[in-house]
Amino acid sequence: MTTDLNETFAAVQAASRELALLNDDTINQILNAVADAAIAKAPFILAENEKDLARMDQNDPKYDRLKLTEERLKGIAADTRNVATLPSPLGKILKETVRPNGMKLTKISVPFGVIGIIYEARPNVSFDVFSLCLKSGNACILKGGSDADCSNRAIISVIHEVLRSFNINPHIVELLPADREATAALLNAVGYVDLIIPRGSSNLINFVRNNAKTPVIETGAGICHTYFDEFGEVKKGADIIHNAKTRRVSVCNALDCVIVHEKRLVDLPKLCEKLKDSHVIIYADPQAYQALEGHYPAELLQSATNESFGTEFLDYKMAVKTVRSFEDALGHIQENSSKHSECIVTENKERAALFIKIVDAACVYTNVSTAFTDGAQFGLGAEIGISTQKLHARGPMGLEEITSYKWVIEGDGQTRRS
Repeated sequence: MTTDLNETFAAVQAASRELALLNDDTINQILNAVADAAIAKAPFILAENEKDLARMDQNDPKYDRLKLTEERLKGIAADTRNVATLPSPLGKILKETVRPNGMKLTKISVPFGVIGIIYEARPNVSFDVFSLCLKSGNACILKGGSDADCSNRAIISVIHEVLRSFNINPHIVELLPADREATAALLNAVGYVDLIIPRGSSNLINFVRNNAKTPVIETGAGICHTYFDEFGEVKKGADIIHNAKTRRVSVCNALDCVIVHEKRLVDLPKLCEKLKDSHVIIYADPQAYQALEGHYPAELLQSATNESFGTEFLDYKMAVKTVRSFEDALGHIQENSSKHSECIVTENKERAALFIKIVDAACVYTNVSTAFTDGAQFGLGAEIGISTQKLHARGPMGLEEITSYKWVIEGDGQTRRS
């Protein structure tokens, strides 16, 4: 197994050097052709996706992530076309200077080279990663989960077909077997892989971080809070909470916990009113439970436990925490946040400014739903993941975040003297 995969890694590495010869116009043509193929081959892709769905319990939170539809494929195609319209991130002059000896130094953006992506039941990632890596001049090695293997193989076969039509080496994107041995091989592919990005559960991310011998950028779990401040506006808060929780529960930017100032407990039933229609189960602390009792369906209202907080539900479930002060809200976020996306609903500009300054997260919102933490929504075309770390990249990772740089030094015979 390892020997075979080393041959694959070497082939991808060799193909990555060929990417440097492609101009941006050709790359954009390929991306648009892949978008066209995603629509034209929709029956094939959806049929393979059905095979994966048939093996998963529909009540599994991952089911929605796994599911592809014609509408979702149209959205994927649109994102791919959006990437084609973006300016190339390569060859940008980041810094330029001439030293006293006449030596010219230029700092230029370049690809990483080969990027490995380890992900779970999200077949859309196969398209997103390919489009972003191609546009940024990177070859990519994909390691999907067994839950989505039929879907991923169908998608990569469609991409390979497009690449061959352009006489492009198909090894610029490879899908590894969906087994643990392939994961171990990728994590140990020193000399072949320049960067690994895991996308999935906290267990997956922790495993990659603890076992990889190659550099890793973490895309952490999304434990997202919305704090309804004592100066919050009720309708605005209700709309934000409803959208952040129910737009799509299986994504990392979905709301997990509402924090409410005790002075606004009287408004909590109105803040949660729209959640009834989606049958959202609320785990409320004692004060919040008392405020909701009789106003929220009894079968959907439960008492919170310690495990209710700091949990990424990925389901129609949400916790409610009551705080006595703004400082208490900040403390609860600091203790339970995964540093993904955090929001405050307030009409007090000073309070909003303090929240922005103090809260440590990749994305900090004031009076906006956390559902917007997304590469396409940020104007990045698509995303390769949401980084929750601080080294190199943070937040939605688009084209710029998957490039590095090199120094180019030009001279005319200069030599260094002691």
